[in-house]
Amino acid sequence: MISSMTGFASNESPLEPCGRICVELRSINHKFREVSLHLPEGFLSLEERIKKEIESKVKRGRITCVISITGGAANKIFINRKLLKNYLAELHHIRNEFRISDNIRMVELINLPGILSLEESTLSKNKIWPSLKHLLFKSVQDLLKTRQREGRAIAGYLKLRAKKLERFLKNVKSRYSESVKAKLAVLRNDDEKASFLKDADISEEMERLAFHIKNLTRKLSASGAVGKEVDFIAQEMQRETNTMGAKSSDTRVSALVVQMKSQIEKIREQAQNIE
Repeated sequence: MISSMTGFASNESPLEPCGRICVELRSINHKFREVSLHLPEGFLSLEERIKKEIESKVKRGRITCVISITGGAANKIFINRKLLKNYLAELHHIRNEFRISDNIRMVELINLPGILSLEESTLSKNKIWPSLKHLLFKSVQDLLKTRQREGRAIAGYLKLRAKKLERFLKNVKSRYSESVKAKLAVLRNDDEKASFLKDADISEEMERLAFHIKNLTRKLSASGAVGKEVDFIAQEMQRETNTMGAKSSDTRVSALVVQMKSQIEKIREQAQNIE
């Protein structure tokens, strides 16, 4: 069964001693596969592992992964006293040298580069990874379920379009046969008849269109990433109907071709949503 490229999933669980960790996945349409990560500070070393987990299951689309941690222990404040002493010594020297009377305020001191910082957690990422991997796996599975659910809806919609195309094509074949017979009956000689049949013959286009419709129906029941194939089939159907419209000399056939083009355009629009 086909899958959509649009989906969402979110899961969270306790992660000692960090607090609670949340994994949120969002995916939208894209020509290829693109994974964007938003990680907590200090998690950069896990970036490649996280990407591999997602890419092993998702073949196409722009996927955004947001990992956040809440409720953990507060980071410790670190004051670089040695650097602060150096700053104060230099400032004292400048004040005496240039006879500056202004006093230095505390807020100015802590804003000096390198004075105040937060100590990063020294918790091993190898200890975090098993729990994070499990939560990530669950989130990816949930994302795939939402994409598959929407994929089923798209497949149903496209199958209806394919059935309508089959009905329109059946009517085109019937009307085309009638119009050709009527036109040949009023032409005077064999040369005119041969010229007309050469210019107005759409038999090959109708056969190819019938093949593409059957091929589309088969692809909609297949598994895997078939979005690009469905789009290609729709392009080929569009090509055949354009040729049929250009060759047609019958107004009713032309009207049916216009209706087929409308259905194919709807197929192409939805093909952009298929993985």
